[in-house]
Amino acid sequence: MKRVMLIVAYDGTEYCGWQIQPNGETIEGVLNRELTHLLGEKIVVTGASRTDAGVHSCGNVAVFDTSARMPAEKISYALNQRLPEDIVVQFSGEVPADFHPRHCHSRKTYEYRILNREFRDPNRRKNTHFYYRHLDIEAMQKAAEYLVGEHDFKSFCSIRAEVESTIRTIYELKVSEENELITIRITGSGFLYNMVRIIAGTLIQVGAGERSPQEMKEILEAKNRESAGPTAPAKGLTMIGIEFEKFLDTHGSVYYNI
Repeated sequence: MKRVMLIVAYDGTEYCGWQIQPNGETIEGVLNRELTHLLGEKIVVTGASRTDAGVHSCGNVAVFDTSARMPAEKISYALNQRLPEDIVVQFSGEVPADFHPRHCHSRKTYEYRILNREFRDPNRRKNTHFYYRHLDIEAMQKAAEYLVGEHDFKSFCSIRAEVESTIRTIYELKVSEENELITIRITGSGFLYNMVRIIAGTLIQVGAGERSPQEMKEILEAKNRESAGPTAPAKGLTMIGIEFEKFLDTHGSVYYNI
């Protein structure tokens, strides 16, 4: 028996998120089904991040156990022949048997992309949120700086979330613009349900002049979901990747080293 890690990229437009749902196709469901067929045994993957419906990824991480003789590094090639075009495994490899992507220290990075122009661009409709009113990037960045560090992010958590603690750490939060595309890039220890999208929705309000940058501090202190802005649409959100601290593979090579 060996444990295999996958790095998975996907366009989440046509899926009901990562986690298996009773009434809809999911990324996890597709991986389980195709790996089971490929390896000839029941496979259940465990993902590092349960992205929502419509959210995309450049590098979500998943692991599974298998007794199949196929070398771990070859599984990605064989699996990609079976997967639909909107899901592609970027890497597969053997990892220590006790490695669990949700139970070790890591840094996750997401980007929320906003197409800020007068008219929509049909070529970017699936992976950006269109917003026609001019957004003030400097004001958005000033507001973003209040969120860096360890805070109670209860105001930025969906009321449907069931968590023991709403305290999280944001290591970096940058707002940039290039060719009418605004990118909110956020790196943290972990994120609450809808946290990144609520932060994006609140920063959009700041950029539109509906809130001042200084209000972000008050929103944090309120610890009340109603104090923050709306949840921005899922299609603008992409998981960029996950870094695991000093995680070594069986050959002693570092996958990620913070």
